[in-house]
Amino acid sequence: MVTAESLSGTPVVPGLAFGPALRVSGEVSAEAIARYGDGGFSDPDAALAAFDDAAGTVAEGFARKADKVSGASAEVLTASAGLARDKGLRGAVAKNLTAGTGLIESVQLAANQFVDVFTAMGGLMAERATDLRDIERRVIAHLVGEPEPGVPTPENASVLVAEDLAPSDTAGLDPTLIVALVTERGGPTSHTAIIARQLGIPCVVGVAGATGLSGGTALLVDGTLGSIEIDPDRAESIARVDRDRAARAELESWSGPAKTLDGTHVKLLANVADGESARQASGSPVEGVGLFRTELCFLNRQDEPDREEQADIYAEVLEAFSRPGQYVVIRTLDAGSDKPIAFATHEGEENPALGVRGLRLSFDNPALLDHQLDGVAGAAQRTGTETWVMAPMVATVEEAKEFAEKVRARGLKPGIMIEVPSAALLAHRMLEVVDFVSIGTNDLTQYTMAADRMATDLAHLTDPWQPAVLQLIAITASAGRANGKPVGVCGEAAADPALACVLVGLGVTSLSMAPAAVRAVGAQLDKVSMTTCVEVAEAALAADDPLSARAAVRACLDR
Repeated sequence: MVTAESLSGTPVVPGLAFGPALRVSGEVSAEAIARYGDGGFSDPDAALAAFDDAAGTVAEGFARKADKVSGASAEVLTASAGLARDKGLRGAVAKNLTAGTGLIESVQLAANQFVDVFTAMGGLMAERATDLRDIERRVIAHLVGEPEPGVPTPENASVLVAEDLAPSDTAGLDPTLIVALVTERGGPTSHTAIIARQLGIPCVVGVAGATGLSGGTALLVDGTLGSIEIDPDRAESIARVDRDRAARAELESWSGPAKTLDGTHVKLLANVADGESARQASGSPVEGVGLFRTELCFLNRQDEPDREEQADIYAEVLEAFSRPGQYVVIRTLDAGSDKPIAFATHEGEENPALGVRGLRLSFDNPALLDHQLDGVAGAAQRTGTETWVMAPMVATVEEAKEFAEKVRARGLKPGIMIEVPSAALLAHRMLEVVDFVSIGTNDLTQYTMAADRMATDLAHLTDPWQPAVLQLIAITASAGRANGKPVGVCGEAAADPALACVLVGLGVTSLSMAPAAVRAVGAQLDKVSMTTCVEVAEAALAADDPLSARAAVRACLDR
């Protein structure tokens, strides 16, 4: 049992929420598993057929949920559907069955095998361990005849508390019933964090002791400070939440464009995954798309789509932002690591996060990039939308130069992602050969701090407020000013209103984020001068750690 009056963790989505703790365990009952025994199958083939039926049902359930949502939620559910159908997992189950192991134990052993593999890989692949455990529980539930485990539906607005949450738990949440998320594991770029941002639910992750909270315990969650108050005064808590909601309601009237008090314009852009999410984003006060994650369109594809099919897919996004003054930044395939694509990704890599991913896939398969650029060019010509194209995982100036030549040859504007520290350190030279750069703070933080961004124990290192990360952003922004070229941020850091002020003070010219975060960021920028932005940037750079950086910036902004 938790006896402290408060807990703390990594803040992910700002906002205040008050309600009883709703505990999530998600385990299949031991009694049902015991009753099932070995399943009574006549041979291993019959047992494997039962596994196939259960796994197929689980995959179909993920796919149905994915069809009802969009953006990050659809992305992670689609990936989970693919993992449930994974041939490697099935092969491991079959091998265990052939060795004489019962079906339930065969599934558990196969899951353990791949969890160990994913965990050893580190990086984004480590998060797949949570997804696989979720699939394991769901498959076993189907086999023994129990309902799939997951988040219970509360009768009253509640705070969801769990050790960790799988994508299937978070993607379909009702924000009117689940008013905040608190997890003991996870970091600021975990699936839980990404989906919470899309839903706009206050969220704190990496909260030590969260699973010691009893169901029904009254909690006041502060997603800005990362604090959870236990059994606080009810009347005072409700009043604080009401004031916070009133302040957020004012944001709904913010219509952009974003500019500081002294008139400095900052472009606010949307992160999108497909045509549907782009159409939804076009209704928010954004000036275009700062990150179109093209790989998310192909997670379930076994073969590479041809140029025309790709052009059709990209045109859906471009058409949503064809008004004058708008533009779309398309990222070429960032396949690999946690986003395997059958027709692109290298199999069997020991450490995919540091392996052949992003632009590196084109080194031994140049046609992959050529076909995609042809498709982008066709979509741009068809829609007339201003189209910028950037490559992920660029590490050298020569890579940037060769990519830019290919993009310019098709009449498009070339840029690169700044995710690898070498690219940030050489940003002045990178910007001599490309027309813009966009900083992916999720990977830049991970690679700068040499810390798995999904490791709860390292959440303090994988925080974009780390002064070392901010220093690399400052170097990149300075290079942009020297070359007279735009520098954007499209990682999760852009969605933090306080950090947005820091980024603008460092010299960043555009911020791209989940549409749900746009109004809060824009309203915050409207309240400060460029002088204040520079002041908070200097305060964050001078801090010793993320906690003191946040405190110093908040003190400046509150004055």
